[in-house]
Amino acid sequence: MKTFNQDKLNQIIEAVTGKKHIYGAVFHLSTGDGSQTWCGAAGNLKIDSRYYIASINKLFISSIILRLIDEGRLSFDDSLSKYLPEDLMTGLHVYKGHDYSNEITILHMLSQTSGLPCYLLDKPQNGISGMQELEAGMDQAWPAERVIERIKTLEPHFPPGEGNQAKYIDTNHQLLNLVIENVMEMPVQSVLNQLFANLGMSNTYVCEDLNDVGYVLAYFQDRQVNISKYLTSTKNDIISTAPDLMRFIKAFFSGYFYPKEKLKTLEKWKPIFFPFHYGIGIQKFYMPRYLSPFKAVPDMLGHCGSTGVVAFYIPDMDLYITGTTNQGARPNIAFQAMIKMVHAL
Repeated sequence: MKTFNQDKLNQIIEAVTGKKHIYGAVFHLSTGDGSQTWCGAAGNLKIDSRYYIASINKLFISSIILRLIDEGRLSFDDSLSKYLPEDLMTGLHVYKGHDYSNEITILHMLSQTSGLPCYLLDKPQNGISGMQELEAGMDQAWPAERVIERIKTLEPHFPPGEGNQAKYIDTNHQLLNLVIENVMEMPVQSVLNQLFANLGMSNTYVCEDLNDVGYVLAYFQDRQVNISKYLTSTKNDIISTAPDLMRFIKAFFSGYFYPKEKLKTLEKWKPIFFPFHYGIGIQKFYMPRYLSPFKAVPDMLGHCGSTGVVAFYIPDMDLYITGTTNQGARPNIAFQAMIKMVHAL
């Protein structure tokens, strides 16, 4: 790989904040061996700014589950019912009159193939979705009990593991919280905070303080949205920085959680929504060549979040990228920026 063109990368990130509703951006690039690295910020974000990482928390939860599987304390084939009380499991997944609740496995949860409803995205009868409420500024708590209560009122999408189907939902990883707590006999937020300490992620923490003002609130269009009631209720929503997420994503693909020689086995891709596929605990961003005819966009593995937050590894280039544009209404801008950065190298 050529030496990073620092000036070009800085120009790209400055240009990002000139786009509508993008008020700040921060990105961190590094080669696998760390011989080349760059971090830049613009607008209302700085290199060390803390921000909400949205669905990248799924990769953290998946990482803990994968480590427990590698240690023999869990199995991909374990039934979810092995770790959740009977009253929670009863009626959890009833599809077309058949109760599939006891057929849901850890693998189904990790790979987004459980078929369960999404407590945030799926709309209840005569109502709006939880996500629409949050985007509108209607902040409210969603503890595990309420998540389970909500999904039992919603129609599942398909039987667990059926065909090549996958449905990207927030429900799976909220339930995996309970699996982690059962196996490790401690609150999931404590497990996560210990992980941050072990990796030296000193600017990363689980949201637990309703009055926390130590991070930059995410935007939805032209307004910042404070959803602290929601963030502090889930036990796994995380505040971090681009440099700290770089530590994490490098640790993941270096085999810190699951042996490096086995990581390829997680790449059992199923389509979720364009341009993303989901594997076992990990996400892939891909761009067909016909959509980038002049220069190919390499596959990126890792995870992203709805506020334009990213943490990806590009195997073909041995390159890592983390960062955010901190805008829930236009998360695609983050990917446009990443593609420009990759093509500038």
